[in-house]
Amino acid sequence: MTYETLLERFLNYVKINTRSNPASTTTPSTKSQADFALTVLKPEMEAIGLQDIHYNPANGYLIGSLPANSNKLTRKIGFIAHMDTADFNAEGVAPQIIESYQGGEIKLGQSGYSLCPEDFPNLNQYLGQTLITTDGTTLLGADDKSGIAEIMTAIEFLVANPQIEHCDIKVAFGPDEEIGVGADKFDVNAFDVDFAYTIDGGPLGELQYETFSAAALELKVLGRNVHPGTAKNQMINALQLAMDFHSQLPVDDRPEKTDGYQGFYHLHSMSGTVEEAQASYIIRDFEDSSFEARKAFVTQLAEEMNSQLGAERVFVTVTDQYYNMKKVIEKDMTPVNLAKAVMEDLAIKPVIEPIRGGTDGSKISFMGIPTPNIFAGGENMHGRFEFVSLQTMEKAVDVILGIVQKA
Repeated sequence: MTYETLLERFLNYVKINTRSNPASTTTPSTKSQADFALTVLKPEMEAIGLQDIHYNPANGYLIGSLPANSNKLTRKIGFIAHMDTADFNAEGVAPQIIESYQGGEIKLGQSGYSLCPEDFPNLNQYLGQTLITTDGTTLLGADDKSGIAEIMTAIEFLVANPQIEHCDIKVAFGPDEEIGVGADKFDVNAFDVDFAYTIDGGPLGELQYETFSAAALELKVLGRNVHPGTAKNQMINALQLAMDFHSQLPVDDRPEKTDGYQGFYHLHSMSGTVEEAQASYIIRDFEDSSFEARKAFVTQLAEEMNSQLGAERVFVTVTDQYYNMKKVIEKDMTPVNLAKAVMEDLAIKPVIEPIRGGTDGSKISFMGIPTPNIFAGGENMHGRFEFVSLQTMEKAVDVILGIVQKA
């Protein structure tokens, strides 16, 4: 189905910079997210007819409700999307609209960058569709402003068509998903539902209830700096030790060499001097046993290096971030089966695969609300090559509407 307000709503959202900041200690991590919630989303929620609208400054979540209009539909279902965008330039987003894409290269403004099927063969799936791209200087923000727009549009449609029977609905728009802390303070008591869905997936048909289990690894190495001309048997180069640590991690256990259910270690930053060096990693895996083994391996590696050095110079700190929500959801597959049935009713092929990442639903599921993830439409997310199909966004709205009518 087509929805007149969907595209305009999405374009309005993505033009607002809501990038999160991992170095911040506030909630939300950036003021722009709170401003977006209070000055854009909250008035719009009021205008389209949501009730019990509340912004909680303690956790950055904006919540609203739409009561059921049918005694036959007794479930209470939530829909969740995040307001922040990833760690890439989000200032001055200038979307391009490509109507009825006919294939081939899409030039991204005057940036010198292009979207080409040779580099991104997923483009070939969108012939004849309306694509929204970046101008090459920013990300787009379909992750996850497409999800917000889809939820808003679905609610607007239900209020405008009261003859459509639906269950109790709650919606929540939250902060800081991209930096992994958005759901830490989620208030399950304020979100009284039987189960929920994050509308935060990618291409058409994605339906996910398995995520990585995730940990952060911080490596600190202490060296000893002396003049390089007299360094023999005296200098201890912290940078070299950091590289030695990294070189002992399995060479094939990296993001660029893994897929499916394979886990990895990912070095995403390194800095330092001869005197002191730091490196930051993420650790990811699906099964508890292999996840714990990865964490134990890096701890043991540091101990072995210190033993060889004869001093405590290599320090690792491992912090769990979130866990595979499959352990919660597989106890009752109702939310997955419901979404799957709705997609099939709409002639959408469900694509049920593990998320090689996490969602807010990972943490919310362990808080007591099973929360699988549904497609929102974004492709090539987190960078200048991000794009989304309007037709896929429309189908996401269709799925939301189907779920609340079938609950």
